This record gives sequence, structure tokens and C-alpha cells, in this order.
Amino acid sequence: MASDPRPGLTARQREILSHVVREYVATGQPVGSKHLVDQAGLLVSPSTVRNELSELEARGLLTHPHTSAGRVPTEQGYRFYADELLAHGDAQSGSFPLDLTALRREVDSALQATTEMLSSVTRLLALVSAPSLETTTVRHVEVLLLQPRTVMVVVITSTGRVTKRVFTFEAPVDPGLANWAREYLNDRLEGVQLGSAQLRRELDNPSLNVSERSFLKGLRSAFVDVLDAEQRLFVGDTAGLLDEVRDEDLLVYRRVLASLERRAELLEILGRALDPRRPFVRVGGDFQHPAFHDVALVGASYGLTNRVLGAVSLLGPVRMDYDKAIRSVRGAAYELSRFVEEVYEDN
Repeated sequence: MASDPRPGLTARQREILSHVVREYVATGQPVGSKHLVDQAGLLVSPSTVRNELSELEARGLLTHPHTSAGRVPTEQGYRFYADELLAHGDAQSGSFPLDLTALRREVDSALQATTEMLSSVTRLLALVSAPSLETTTVRHVEVLLLQPRTVMVVVITSTGRVTKRVFTFEAPVDPGLANWAREYLNDRLEGVQLGSAQLRRELDNPSLNVSERSFLKGLRSAFVDVLDAEQRLFVGDTAGLLDEVRDEDLLVYRRVLASLERRAELLEILGRALDPRRPFVRVGGDFQHPAFHDVALVGASYGLTNRVLGAVSLLGPVRMDYDKAIRSVRGAAYELSRFVEEVYEDN
């Protein structure tokens, strides 16, 4: 593995590298020394810039197509540039155009609205991982007798998520018992955290009679096994993602979309990368799976003051606008954190 080039890089080299990355991201064309002096306003001669470009190339941060004298960033160059942005994150303040106030307590709707706005603003693939169910409490329970022996249990959580389970019993269910269960569960479980010891105690309450305890035992998995469900990943609008993509970038974006098929790996990557203190960037070779070697992931965690609930992220080609992506996920994560703070505070 190549050594970290950061310690030996001068301020001028960092500035030149930054200009090369931004210009190449914007145009897709190799960047030459004369262009840098003319467009970036560098107060040095083209020959000095050429020397610095050669040094950056020697360090593995830039390369050049053999048909051009201009340079393009390497994967290591993009990573260095992104790390520089992260290191100066406090200067990247600004609001994000996301208003979640109308959604009240519906976290799922807020997550979807966040992905759609992120995709619209950045033209990258937006991904938001949902909080696990064990972070939520029970808001309401319905016990519905569909057929004499068939019962549906509907659980609505404090974040607005709805789960449904259907149970079939060996003998017909007394309608009065089903009504009792609905009243009992709402009385005892409202505000109780899913997966908690208190929830299990209420389902196994020894003060209940035999038929009541037996019936609740039959419904138990609606409250306990639901925690085993796979964590969900909300995805922004993929239909319009290719509308404004350059022809030469179509293949890369198709690979980005194809990576969605590996949602389990994406959720694992997001889970490992979560840091409540600052955004994160993963570029190409940072991923273990080859399906992600042509893409970059920029993200930030959202949640409560003392608990991370998930990540807001953007998936796109390695040649992306990292500055805009980092500012966008920071702003979206901030707005989403404000929203979930209010939702969880109410429970």
C-alpha cells in the first residue's frame, strides 16, 4: 500500500491538487498547467505549476493520459482531496432545502423525502438507512379477527412504522378474547420499547388467566420477532438519475445503480462508517467488495444527541463533486436529526 502523501505536501501543492480535482470534476477534461494559471489565478509561472504537477503525479495523486499533457486525479488524489474537505468541515456551513415539519411524526416519510431532495439537489444516488425497530416504542396495537381461526395483529410504532402479522389458531378464537387482547395490549404496551424486558413481562403477565396468557403467547412474535427484520434502506429517485449524465459517464452510473442490488453490503458499509462527529467518504478501493470499486460514498450520521440512528449518504462515480456532496449530506443529516429528536422526545 502506498504511503500517506499528506505530511510532505506543501500548501501550494494542496491548492493545485484542489484546483485540478474541481476542474476535472466539472469538465471531465485533463487539466494543464497553463489552464491552471489562467483560470485558477495562481500567482506562479506555468513552469512552476508543471513542476508541482509532476511532483503530485510522483506521489500518486495525479496521472495523465498518454495522449495529453494535462493531469487527472487518481483515486488516491480524490481521497486526499475529500479528506481535506472533511478536515475543514466547520467552514462548510449552510442550510439544506429540506422542510420536514409537515410530516409530523412519520419518520419513514421523512426518510423518503430526504432521499428525494438529496437526489434532486446533487444528481447522485441518495441512500438513507432507517433506525432499527428496537429504538422505537409501541404507539398503537390492533387485534383483528379476520376469520374464526385467523387473527391479524397490527403494530404502529412511535416513528410511524406499521407492521402486520397474521396468525392461524387450531380452534376458533372467541371475539371477546380478541377485543380484550386489543385493549390490554394498548393499555400495557403504549410507550414501551420494542424488544425490551418490560414488553416481554407484559406479554407473560402471570396475573392473567390461562386462556388470556395462551392467546398472547400465540401473538408474541408480532412484538418480538419483528426486531429480526432486515434494516431498511431508503433510496432516492433512480428513474431520473441518468437524464443529465454525460454519455461517457453512463457506464459508471449504470454500475452505481447496479450496486443497489447489494443492499446488505451497503447497510454494512454504512454501519461501519458511522461517526457522530463528522461526515465520512469512501472511495473505490476503500470498499472490500469489487462491485463498489468504481464508486464513491459520501455520508453523515443522523440521530439523537446521544445515539446514532442511521446515515444519510450519496453514492456516485469516483469523479463526483465531493464538496457539494459533503455539504449536502451534512445539511440533510442535520435537518433529519432535528426531526427525529422531536419524534423521539414525544415518546
